[in-house]
Amino acid sequence: MSIVVTGATGALGRLVVDALLATVPAGEVAAVVRDKEKAAALAARGVELRIADYSAPETLAGAFRSGDRVLLISGSEVGRRVAQHAAVIDAAKAAGVAQLAYTGILGGPDADFALADEHKATEQLILDSGLPYTFLRNGWYTENYTANLAPVREHRAVVANAGEGRIASATRADYAAAAAAVLTGDGHLNTAYELSGDTAWSLAEYAAVISGLTGETIAYNNVPAAAHQEILVGAGLPEGFAAILVDVDEAIGRGRLAGTSGDLARLIGRPTTPLAETVRAALSAA
Repeated sequence: MSIVVTGATGALGRLVVDALLATVPAGEVAAVVRDKEKAAALAARGVELRIADYSAPETLAGAFRSGDRVLLISGSEVGRRVAQHAAVIDAAKAAGVAQLAYTGILGGPDADFALADEHKATEQLILDSGLPYTFLRNGWYTENYTANLAPVREHRAVVANAGEGRIASATRADYAAAAAAVLTGDGHLNTAYELSGDTAWSLAEYAAVISGLTGETIAYNNVPAAAHQEILVGAGLPEGFAAILVDVDEAIGRGRLAGTSGDLARLIGRPTTPLAETVRAALSAA
């Protein structure tokens, strides 16, 4: 039996492997990756590599073993993910894995924005498979915002169409620690966790945090959805992806990413990482 992390060379996957290696021997961890060279650092740490691709179902036949505990990290190709995830689920079922954990989205079946559709479809596929599951319904990553600090500081503004909506974000490392906890612990089968930060914050508060840490005056510019779409496309984002981000902002305005269930802090055994700490780290790394 191994603990298997799919998408293990991605931003979240690497952090999950790090969290696992802090608690279990490397020989018990396997990484499903597309590119062996890209995963060389994992192999050097003693992690078993299993080469497979979500988009090539035939490669997944050897990715899992009977009794494995598997984390399916959702794919990054929006619009293709249901078929990709289905291939992983089919392979996991054929192998007889003991647990299939999946990184979905906060709200699960109640999430009413476009980005949630593929996650909801994947959860239903897992339920239909009959596999023992754990749904890790991740809220927004704080890094979704701090990755864009450079243009925010350049234009002296956080621009969005989220109104006064609040976001209970946490860091990727927080979510990775939760995934490691359910893969190594007991009592998590056939359970859904609503994972989010301990404190929900508004984008006006986010702008104020940046202002306080930099000494610069950063405003929050709440703009109409259509105007935000134009801004994002003008910045180089594909129209379809820009539309998804605009739709998420509207969901934030409806309070869909503000839930603070406390599940994340309970799973990781500590408070989630505060917004200001993440912003400070991003500024220091810039």
